[in-house]
Amino acid sequence: MSEKQQKAEHRGRPNSKAFREFVASGWADRDTSTPDRAEVADYAATRRESVSAEFAGLRLVVPAGGLKVRSNDCDYQFRPHTAFAHLTGLGSDREPDAVLMLEPTDSGHEAVLYFQPLAGRDTEEFFGDSRYGEFWVGPRPSLEDIEAELGLSARHIDELPDALAKDAGSVSLAVVRDADQDVTALVDKVRTEAGVEAERDPAELDTELARALSELRLVKDKWEIDQMQSAVDATKRGFEAVIADLPRAVESGRGERWVEGVFGLVARHEGNGVGYDSICAAGDHANTLHWIKNTGEVKDGDLLLLDAGVEVDALYTADITRTLPVNGTFSDAQRKVYDAVFAAQEAGIAAVKPGNKFSDVHAAAIRVIAEHLYEWGLLPEGVDVETTLDVEEGQYHRRWMVHGTSHHLGIDVHDCALARKEQYMDAELQPGMILTVEPGLYFKADDQLIPQELRGIGVRIEDDVLVTADGHRNLSADMPRTSADVEAWIARVQQG
Repeated sequence: MSEKQQKAEHRGRPNSKAFREFVASGWADRDTSTPDRAEVADYAATRRESVSAEFAGLRLVVPAGGLKVRSNDCDYQFRPHTAFAHLTGLGSDREPDAVLMLEPTDSGHEAVLYFQPLAGRDTEEFFGDSRYGEFWVGPRPSLEDIEAELGLSARHIDELPDALAKDAGSVSLAVVRDADQDVTALVDKVRTEAGVEAERDPAELDTELARALSELRLVKDKWEIDQMQSAVDATKRGFEAVIADLPRAVESGRGERWVEGVFGLVARHEGNGVGYDSICAAGDHANTLHWIKNTGEVKDGDLLLLDAGVEVDALYTADITRTLPVNGTFSDAQRKVYDAVFAAQEAGIAAVKPGNKFSDVHAAAIRVIAEHLYEWGLLPEGVDVETTLDVEEGQYHRRWMVHGTSHHLGIDVHDCALARKEQYMDAELQPGMILTVEPGLYFKADDQLIPQELRGIGVRIEDDVLVTADGHRNLSADMPRTSADVEAWIARVQQG
């Protein structure tokens, strides 16, 4: 906090010795019982062991990150860095400014969490610190609480600089650079002051650590799969709340905002909130792939493309898309497009199985898209299905299906983004991976290369699919997908 901010913070606040003693007195004894060990603790320990084995002898630094200013003296709600959440099990808005350090030992690494623990009621923090003080934001855990909950060692954050500098001349450090710029700067300072020529370039070590932590999340453990199923189940309830309120969205004006708000209410009530900005795109807005402005009307006769997911308290998020006829019934043209996308998705989901490559999912889905576009006469003259699927000479179908069909899903909606190509796009699918399968067709209202009846129709269908030992399991299978089932779903929900 700057000197100017500190002065503003204290302006008008009583600060006499007598007042401070008064504030610190008269409180009931704290509950000193420690929390039970968290269910995730053993899973997080196993993840840390995997990292330890890959980086033997290195001091690994994984910050949670700090609070970020939204405006003036208001912060955004805190969300820890994904790698920190994955390796500690801390989710929601837990422990800003904390740092997980994996300290090398003869047998591997000791996990130590440096954070700002609960302060005494006789401290300035208790009453005077509006960002961290108990009076302002509630109590923090003690060192003992964290050790009991997570099964690792805990230290005060003030001890971090000395811990980083310990034996810095003989122990190499690697840090997750994008998590906390202050911690990264501190690590770089320690490296410079150590004055020892490192065997490996520090920047290379940092990049390798970030890559390894991203790839570690490619295959989910049982606890993560359960969290993902919970996120999907909550997302279904969010979609049904939107469906129930579609008539109100039509009547109220700015209906896309109404849809966004209804889903957001469910997401905040059932989890930590939305996993990403919801796409609530009615009519031609569905043809803008990342339409998150949500400022438009929802009209009778429109399709509503709703791409949204609930993020549970552990930070795992669903990512589901359904395209809904606002009045409950698809028009002939809407059904034609929808059924084509559904056929493509069926092909993509069928390709999700061990031994297939990640890229096979897209290949299966996009072939069906290309076949329909060819059948409808939309590809350029002389271009058949095989020609358009040719990566070098074709791809004409991409005018109406711009994006890829799949991505990994987990704590991040586009999870494992730093993984190497050979571990992601070119990799074989393994049990425990969770992918989206989300083909679409997008016919913009001003596209003069398509028939008038198709203009303004945008459709995407997206599900979250777990790779299993013998194939796959669609985590969102309870959410209807065929055009007939979607119509029946709307009728059933709206009839109560």
